[in-house]
Amino acid sequence: MDTRQWMAIMLLIATALMLFVALLSYRKRQLDVARTMILVMLAAACYALGYAFEILSPSLRGVKLSLQLQYLGIPFVTSLWLLLIIQFTGGTARLRSRLTVILFVIPTLTFILQLTNDWHHLVYSEYILSADSSASSYTTVKGPWYKVHAIYNYFILACGMWAIIPMYWRMLPQVRKQAVVLILGAAAPAFFNVIYVFVQDIDFTPFGFAVSGIVYLWGIFRFNLLRLTPLALAKVFDTIRDGVVLLDHEDQIVSYNVAAVEVFPKLTAYPSYPVPGNGILSEIPGLMERIAAADGRDERFSLQSDQESQNKHYICSLSYIHDTGNHSIGKMLMFNDITELMENETRLRETARQMSQLNAFKDKLFTVVAHDIRDPIAHLVSLTELLGEEPADSDILHAEVFREIKGQVRSTFHLVDNLLDWYRSQNGEVSFRPLEWNLQQVVRQALSLAGTRAGMKRIRMTERVDETLTVVADKEMLDLILRNLLSNAIKFTGIGGAIEIEAALEGNLVKVYVRDNGAGIDEETSKLLRQEQLFFKEPGVENEGGEMRFGLVLTREFLRIHGGSLWFDSVPGKGTTFVFTLPGSESSEMLMKREAAVGIHEGHLS
Repeated sequence: MDTRQWMAIMLLIATALMLFVALLSYRKRQLDVARTMILVMLAAACYALGYAFEILSPSLRGVKLSLQLQYLGIPFVTSLWLLLIIQFTGGTARLRSRLTVILFVIPTLTFILQLTNDWHHLVYSEYILSADSSASSYTTVKGPWYKVHAIYNYFILACGMWAIIPMYWRMLPQVRKQAVVLILGAAAPAFFNVIYVFVQDIDFTPFGFAVSGIVYLWGIFRFNLLRLTPLALAKVFDTIRDGVVLLDHEDQIVSYNVAAVEVFPKLTAYPSYPVPGNGILSEIPGLMERIAAADGRDERFSLQSDQESQNKHYICSLSYIHDTGNHSIGKMLMFNDITELMENETRLRETARQMSQLNAFKDKLFTVVAHDIRDPIAHLVSLTELLGEEPADSDILHAEVFREIKGQVRSTFHLVDNLLDWYRSQNGEVSFRPLEWNLQQVVRQALSLAGTRAGMKRIRMTERVDETLTVVADKEMLDLILRNLLSNAIKFTGIGGAIEIEAALEGNLVKVYVRDNGAGIDEETSKLLRQEQLFFKEPGVENEGGEMRFGLVLTREFLRIHGGSLWFDSVPGKGTTFVFTLPGSESSEMLMKREAAVGIHEGHLS
């Protein structure tokens, strides 16, 4: 196997290597850098593959066809590499589309001129048979456009180096390694091409691209070449909402993000960095002192500044940056603007203060209601009761008016009483002392207190409660529950109606029924009741004064404290049944079982 065959095999291996790099880049094709890397490797692969065919071609026609394949990559590979550098560093992002067009004007012309070289000989002026050559069978004599193409390629390489080398010193350590990979990837083909220019015998440039492929593979697998770029880091850095300022070990500002300008407007006044941090950071009093006091430790502290007659509040995080040897090489200051949070906190404190004042006013108001309103109304109720005992037949009209006044006063008294009870329950002032009570006795007491009012409307009230039934309840709350339900039933029951109270033991609960054959509750009012609305008005029967049914809300609340519940069933025009539950006592349950057992035994004896 001669030298040409060995070179062809090596070029084919180099082609396979570059195609493999292109395949790896294709997996990351969503990135601009990866897509450009694919084109770079494909162009270099065309160069290497075409040169392998040129070496193996014995005829001039084969050499020319091989050159056509090579020029699918030769004119474009350096321009694509510069585009890769631009994308990697983020330079001229706004002009990238126009720059791309300009970059590929000369390469495109070179490709077209090579394709039509036999017409004008601007790229290769002559092909000379070279039987003694160890490479191609023909030596090419370069035309004038080839020199233009070569000068342009070296200019492109110089521009790429000029773009990436200065930026190297501003990059983070992990990104610097990626930059070195890109520099080496371009330097290897350039070095071999320089040799070819001076030797003019064997073109080693494709082998330089093979070295580039190895370097790029090393960068992809070792340094995540296609995953992290300075442009991506710059975007992350600039899109952080918190202000970030980077300082070196001498407390000089070396970089900052956009948000930091809002904290330190003077940052934009300097054309280049680094600059001393004292002049800028001193805008916030005490900041430099806190940095000096940190003494190598990461800290978090609050600061306040006065900018444009507006107080700004910040939470500042001070973090030290260390190299691989754990030696401090700089600091990072991060400023989180909490001005809005502080203002909201101030507003919340003011709102809390106002709420406290309103709550104190509410307590005073209910104290006034309890002492200055309730007592006079109670006195009016007593007076109307006394006056109601005297004959009023002499003046029927005045008697009707008096009864109206009497009803209104009593209704208002009950409302105020219920309101005060509810307020005490919500304020935690109602004591809950559950004891065992005979339910029949409690019901009869409630019926007796409501008897006068029911008698005025000739309403018949009956109770059907077993004398053995006992409940565990707070006596005052239970009296209020029965009083409110009976008051409601009397109010909405017409003259000559009937009210009935029943009770039954179901498991551990005593279920109490309060029935009336009054006006009932319409659908709209039923919805309001089930929604537990606090206040609503509904007129009574026989034009009785409308009363806010606040007592039902209080009743439900007291039953909830007992662990019971309240519901109702009503048919408009036929009556209403309120049902509530209370916990029963063990003695009540035992007595009921004993009576049931005795009843069965007596039935058996009979």
